[in-house]
Amino acid sequence: MRPELDHRLLFAATPSPYLVLAPDLVIVDVNDAYLRATGRTREDLVGQYLFEAFPDNPADPDADGVRNLGASLERVLTTGSADVMAVQKYDIPVVARPGVFEERWWSPVNTPVLDRDGHVAWIIHRVEDVTAFVQTRRFRSRREGGRLSEREEGMEAELYARSRELQRLNEELRAAHAREREVAVTLQEAMLHSPDLARHENVAVRYLPAIGSLNVCGDWYDTVDLSEGRFTVAVGDVVGHGLEAATIMGMLRSALSAASRGVAGPAQALEVLGMYARSVEGALAATAVTVLVDSRSKLLVYSSAGHPPSVLVHADGTCELLDKATDPPLGARPEPVPRPQASAAYRRGDILVLYTDGLIERRGEDIDTGLGRLCETLGGLTDLVPERLADALLARLGVAGGGRDDIALVVVRL
Repeated sequence: MRPELDHRLLFAATPSPYLVLAPDLVIVDVNDAYLRATGRTREDLVGQYLFEAFPDNPADPDADGVRNLGASLERVLTTGSADVMAVQKYDIPVVARPGVFEERWWSPVNTPVLDRDGHVAWIIHRVEDVTAFVQTRRFRSRREGGRLSEREEGMEAELYARSRELQRLNEELRAAHAREREVAVTLQEAMLHSPDLARHENVAVRYLPAIGSLNVCGDWYDTVDLSEGRFTVAVGDVVGHGLEAATIMGMLRSALSAASRGVAGPAQALEVLGMYARSVEGALAATAVTVLVDSRSKLLVYSSAGHPPSVLVHADGTCELLDKATDPPLGARPEPVPRPQASAAYRRGDILVLYTDGLIERRGEDIDTGLGRLCETLGGLTDLVPERLADALLARLGVAGGGRDDIALVVVRL
């Protein structure tokens, strides 16, 4: 039988220098190789804010280690992805000589460790000390009374130039991705504007784009007023990312809004939307759910196209999943087929919640677990008004700042 691995011992013995940071950039662990590379002890570092333990060299007016490393760590926290830095000059304090710094060159990689919800729990900061390589090429010939050869000077210059060029290109690429995300989010927010929503103080909506520069998706919500005392609420999800998904979202949302005004009920509206989706490239796997709220008969009439079930929360905190009228996603069938429709009675003060899967899905977890967590959380929020309930729900589910996927949420106090 193989002995069980002791990962703490493995971490301590790893030959490359490693530092583990919390999301607030406080040092939580460090391996022996890092201590040897920096001349520090564990007591010197653990519990310290990274840039207080390793500030810039005040004697070097060109020092940019704190700025560059800080930007890299911020990208890791924002995107949840590893960030490889160019070779970086980052001098470190000499422990035995306060105020004195030693020249050091590093090749850093910052890697996130994600928790079960996809959030960054820690950052592994791995470095390779390349000081000897840089200094040997710079000083070897000078110590011998000569100068670097033309070839050695060229190699050193090329190494540094390539490193800085890589950093510049990475920054430009990240800036381009950020611009695309900003445009997509702006477009999405503009298309999510709902004139009818302003007439419903009992309805709260939220849209949270996914964390990460390329994760803007096609989640949406809508509210449509019909005859007196009747209105529909809907949410949908387009598969894909960026401007294309946002554009498809706008087309489907508008089509469902128009269909809801012109047909008899939610099922027929989704049938029309399904036929339209088959003519829109990229819309075949989109999902949607729409609920007709009839305040006169105290009835909810609903239909779903491949979407997670809406939740009816009763005043006593019990939850009823509206899952009796679920069909495949929009455009999944080659020929039009009547979609199912169901209804549920409600009482004044009940709460209706529609959402997209980013609210409940977690990596490596069954969707029923997410639904159970959602219902349990909602059961404890029944005394809140819709706006506060929406914020509290997002916070308690750990996605107040966004998740790995987009989130659209609609809360209706009936």
